[in-house]
Amino acid sequence: MTTPDNTQDPTRTDSTEFWDGRYAESDRVWSGEANVVLVREVAGLTPGRALDLGCGEGADAVWLARRGWRVTATDISRVALDRAARHAAEAGVADRVDWQRHELGKTFPEGEFDLVSSQFLHSPTELPREEILRRAARAVAPGGHLLVEGHSGWPSWQPNPHPEVHLPSPQEVVESLRLDEDAWEILICAEHDRVQLTPDGEEAIRTDSTVLARRR
Repeated sequence: MTTPDNTQDPTRTDSTEFWDGRYAESDRVWSGEANVVLVREVAGLTPGRALDLGCGEGADAVWLARRGWRVTATDISRVALDRAARHAAEAGVADRVDWQRHELGKTFPEGEFDLVSSQFLHSPTELPREEILRRAARAVAPGGHLLVEGHSGWPSWQPNPHPEVHLPSPQEVVESLRLDEDAWEILICAEHDRVQLTPDGEEAIRTDSTVLARRR
């Protein structure tokens, strides 16, 4: 296991400051449960090497490791990575996860992976998402899968709070990947609704998008 390095980092940027601050606001930002779409689509796959992009507090990486995957998990926030490493240790899978800090628009994990997962890779700070996802596709080994889950537009109770952030449809995601049709098979390209609590605590519907592709 590689543990996050907390020494002074000369590559620290405004994006780093934002996400470290976001995670430092509370002891837990997310639910601690693996993303539902990841569980649904990956449960039947044979475990191999997985790359978790924007791993946050590590719930997906821990879930994968518990099921036999060797996981490289990356995030921009050292605060998140420290927390994620603790969760992996508590779950008894510390030796199956390599935690790496990357600002993905600038650096990217090395190697090929049987699964590359990008779950809600959105940010109000600078994020070249399309370039990152194309790099993610290039990291998929032959026979492997690329899973991209994201928000598909802003919810009704939060009308476009960040105009500079585009939340694409699944069709736009597929187009932006620029995949070679002879080398890839698109297994899923669809939107789906889920129930989410509004800031007022009321249940409302939010639309997300799923793209799952397999490299031939």
